[in-house]
Amino acid sequence: MSAVGQTVRPLRHDAVLRSTPETVIWGQIAADRQPVLRIQSGQTVRIDTVSHQGLTTAQDPVDLFAAGGIAPGEVLQDARDIYRTVKRADGAGAHIITGPIYVEGVQPGDMLEVRVLDVEFRVPYGINATGPGRGAAPEFLSQPAQKIIRLDLARNVALFSREVEVPLAPFMGIVAVAPPPETPRVSTRPPGAFGGNMDFKHLIAGSTLYLPVFNDGALFYTGDGHGVQGDGEVDGTAIEISLTPTLRFFVHKAAGRTMKWPRAEDARHHYVMGMATDLDAALENAVTETARFLQQRAGLTDAEAYALCSLAVDFRVGEAVNNVVMVYGMIPKKLFRQDAGYWA
Repeated sequence: MSAVGQTVRPLRHDAVLRSTPETVIWGQIAADRQPVLRIQSGQTVRIDTVSHQGLTTAQDPVDLFAAGGIAPGEVLQDARDIYRTVKRADGAGAHIITGPIYVEGVQPGDMLEVRVLDVEFRVPYGINATGPGRGAAPEFLSQPAQKIIRLDLARNVALFSREVEVPLAPFMGIVAVAPPPETPRVSTRPPGAFGGNMDFKHLIAGSTLYLPVFNDGALFYTGDGHGVQGDGEVDGTAIEISLTPTLRFFVHKAAGRTMKWPRAEDARHHYVMGMATDLDAALENAVTETARFLQQRAGLTDAEAYALCSLAVDFRVGEAVNNVVMVYGMIPKKLFRQDAGYWA
């Protein structure tokens, strides 16, 4: 069940990683967890993931989804198994993530390139859940709200209401390497230099993410699937859904040493991120890193790079609701006269 128009072919893969109680971890990104898969640079992996939505209450997921019209047979067996057997640590985030994957030959200071070849839907429904104290307008609602949203995969839309259909654009909300070993386990909620819960909506099929590496093997995780999301994820969730991404991994030796935050690109744009607990600081970090990127890419002076940020780069709030704010600069590739080609 791939999203229409979102698949990059061919989709050969070297390994498949299922989401089972043995291959997932609930609420933490861990540097001290044993790898569940080992791969080489250049290899492709198809990774099953399970959404935490529907699994974070005392109610069995089959019963919870049944109240929203979802038949028992439509509830993933691995979601049932994880709900019954995997424990969520105290203080951990809500998300269920698959991993870690150990990439041979990767060392701290390297950069991990993650190419998103495809993102498949595992189920034809998802959940948006919010309520008082949630999101970017925490006083807006007075009661909890949970909406199960059906998808029309043949038409590639979410059936939000009788009058509203939302085009689907599936991506993984959490894409991460393990954090620095001095803090071996962190909550899945706030993003950081290691990636994590960035909720970056441009990581659809055909995109690439670049992550600085802090541990041998990188120790890669992914999860928190989203069927579609607007920038900011302002009510606290997207269409939360179980997805299967197909990812190809490449190692760039020593290229992560100067990276402060993750970067991304697709065929039309470079994306340079900045993060902080404060929106103004996150914007400043994104502008600074974007200017530095432009200096390196085009040989510009400090003043020229700062000016180009103002003239030609859009800065957007990618993530506003998970303690750490992520702002990104959106750099059009058409600015540059010479282009080496994307995925050449």
